[in-house]
Amino acid sequence: MLTTIPIYLHLSTNYLLPHRIVLAGAGGVDHDKLCSLADKYLGNLSPSYENAAHGVPDLTPAVFTGSEIRVRDDAMPLAHIAMAVETCGWDNADNIALMVANTLIGSWDRAMGGGANLPSILASKSAESNLCHSFQSFNTNYTDSGLWGIYFVAEPLQIDDTVHQIQSEWMRLCNNVTNFEVQRAKNILKANLLLQLDGTTPVCEDIGRQILCYGRRIPLAELDARIEVRYTFQYYVQLVQRSVDAQTVMNVCTKYIYDQCPVVSAVGPVEQLDDYGILRGGMYWVRT
Repeated sequence: MLTTIPIYLHLSTNYLLPHRIVLAGAGGVDHDKLCSLADKYLGNLSPSYENAAHGVPDLTPAVFTGSEIRVRDDAMPLAHIAMAVETCGWDNADNIALMVANTLIGSWDRAMGGGANLPSILASKSAESNLCHSFQSFNTNYTDSGLWGIYFVAEPLQIDDTVHQIQSEWMRLCNNVTNFEVQRAKNILKANLLLQLDGTTPVCEDIGRQILCYGRRIPLAELDARIEVRYTFQYYVQLVQRSVDAQTVMNVCTKYIYDQCPVVSAVGPVEQLDDYGILRGGMYWVRT
């Protein structure tokens, strides 16, 4: 039986450590009072791992293995499926181009207005052909790895068509993207990033995440510059500067998506989901 003691030990050993805690304030905050509260409630935290035999984390690089997991449940009305490929860590220069590619795929559900008049080609096809109930593209980054993919909800008999259209759009990102699409996606990306900072709570969350990921808060002007111009960094020293254009997006997508083994997770009535070998075959185009 799980009790509060192992939960507390797990949190205190793995999370309640100075290098994993960020105290952020946004809005009308008294800085001196915030510092005194931090010293009062967090000043007794040890800077080292206690109980080293169990508390020291394993810092070996993460290993990505293309595979699948299916939980078939025909009692569920809809299938819930996620597909993703391995990408880079959050401080990699390719991450901005992957964010633009993620915006090109976008998100959609049947309750949205606009019909087929949407910036995302996959969303337009979904609206026209009634492919799925909804989909959401995602780009999740970690220290040394990441996941770039899509989650969708579909009727059992629409799974095959939806997967085919998704993989076709992924291959198009690797081979045939226009500069107009990329510029529109960059504008949407910048707007979405700004809309997320619509209050003190999301601002604090953004500060904490960036401090943990990058070691500092990235100003909006710098973030805008990173989206418009691609930088290559090594030990935080700028080496190369070039525009994030269609060719950049295609190169990065080819690097991480084209002919790569995906991971697939499916729950619900997923009998019509193709075998993993067929899904793997959809990650490239046969050409002469």
